Amino acid sequence: MYAAPSSVSAPPPPYRPQAGGGRPYAAGAVPAGPALPAGGRPQRAVGRGGQTLSGRIDLSGPQGTQLRTAIAAVHRVCPEFHPVQVLRRSGRSVLIVGTTGRATAVAKCLLDHSPDRSERARQEIAAYRAFVRHRPPVRVPRLVAADPDNGTLVVERMAGRPAALQRHPVEGPPRADIRTVLQAVCRVNQWRPPAGLFGVPLDYAGRLNRYHELGLLTDRDTSDLQKLLHGLAQSGSRQGQGQGQFCHGDALLSNILLSPAGPVLLDWDHAGWYLPGYDLATLWAVLGEAPAARRRISRLAQAAGPAARDAFLVNLMLVLTREIRTCETAVQRMMRDPAPALPGATGSPGEAQRLLLRRLHDDCGIARRAVRAAVGTR
Repeated sequence: MYAAPSSVSAPPPPYRPQAGGGRPYAAGAVPAGPALPAGGRPQRAVGRGGQTLSGRIDLSGPQGTQLRTAIAAVHRVCPEFHPVQVLRRSGRSVLIVGTTGRATAVAKCLLDHSPDRSERARQEIAAYRAFVRHRPPVRVPRLVAADPDNGTLVVERMAGRPAALQRHPVEGPPRADIRTVLQAVCRVNQWRPPAGLFGVPLDYAGRLNRYHELGLLTDRDTSDLQKLLHGLAQSGSRQGQGQGQFCHGDALLSNILLSPAGPVLLDWDHAGWYLPGYDLATLWAVLGEAPAARRRISRLAQAAGPAARDAFLVNLMLVLTREIRTCETAVQRMMRDPAPALPGATGSPGEAQRLLLRRLHDDCGIARRAVRAAVGTR
């Protein structure tokens, strides 16, 4: 990443924290949690290509009421949608797989209608609508129907397997998978959609100040990153690159499906213009178990010169700080309400999160040293 004594590469960690939670857009995903039959019998439907979908939807109790409301919202925009199975349910949204005619589809319904969540849902719908006329250089699910006011989105269900099931994979993915993922992400980053089609999702100066106020960044960190941002602003204005680089914005391995027809990118609610290297920084941050992949990402990030290197470092510090904040919140929640250990499980979920948090702090130290080295070259 940086051709100096402190390159951004991580030694192989001696632990393997366990984490759960994958993206269920892929065909063949396992439903989340047990479900009871709505009418006493499993529902079955055959989608395109002869794929049989089967499942049972529980419409009883408070969660059933919530689910009926979500299905009603889907039917308002897509009356032919036939729900078959709940793929994932959280406090924020619910994902339902079903059929629309002979095709299989996934409905994503917002449950948390807070301003922030509603805005993200509108951004994701706007991205899929933009892809109807301006196709990105990677495969994306086809838009079926959407209602931005209610946060309802229906897209086709794509075949494939996630590049990873966890946000931070507990094992390094195969080298071929990493190569495919990086090629897809780089194609996205080279795309130049029409001006005005996508916005700027990240306020770098504002995010930097907020993390500093929360005590997540030191005074030295903030000063160094501000110097890099200032230099990038000057070089960008000289070169006429005001927009930056188009990025997916959430390029996790769990958001990428791998199939013989090519990789598919999902969850476009963070798509827009960033400093160069944001997607690469996201991948670097979650590939703690794949040091070889990190070295490759570092080489890609610095290939375009010092400005691209500095942009990658700014992105990396912000992404790692966000991951640390998220992990600390999860650890605190588990300490307040520890979950019972599963039969046969080794180690508690809280311990896995603490090990992950330790690795993230180590990674942040590596990135911090690289930032200081970059500032010293200016």
